[in-house]
Amino acid sequence: MVVMPDQDSPSRGNASTQPVRQYRLGRTRRVGNAFSRVFVRAGLLPHTYVLTTRGRKTGRARSNPVTLVEHDGHRWLVAPYGAVSWVLNARAAGRVRLARRGTTREYAIHELPPEQAGPVLKEYVHIAKVTRPYFRARPDAPARDFAAEAGLHPVFELERLGVS
Repeated sequence: MVVMPDQDSPSRGNASTQPVRQYRLGRTRRVGNAFSRVFVRAGLLPHTYVLTTRGRKTGRARSNPVTLVEHDGHRWLVAPYGAVSWVLNARAAGRVRLARRGTTREYAIHELPPEQAGPVLKEYVHIAKVTRPYFRARPDAPARDFAAEAGLHPVFELERLGVS
């Protein structure tokens, strides 16, 4: 079930007339992702890793750059564009691999309920500013506004399984 933010939320301003942008993986984004993977693997983009999931239908490895929220020894993987392919693959497998600076680690994933996802999403929009148009809640909104739209932006807590 997708929970939409309250239409009269004062922290959203005029967001009810502004649709949330839809993610489209076109040629430009594919090329951009390919370039970012090079910088991510070298560790040049803060908070950013190369995520690898196993295709749920093909079984092939699929890689995407992702930005993590890290706080107090915990790590969360956020899907700012919704249930895109990597999210469906990760849910099906229950695990993902993250690579950065020549190190690859495997993690079990646990999807958070909205009340726990809200603060993580709020932090995420401060780290990954480019994703702000995909959120209804403004960056200065309270965490409850982000929790209200958590169904649109899955958040996974990462539990390290080992080094591969």
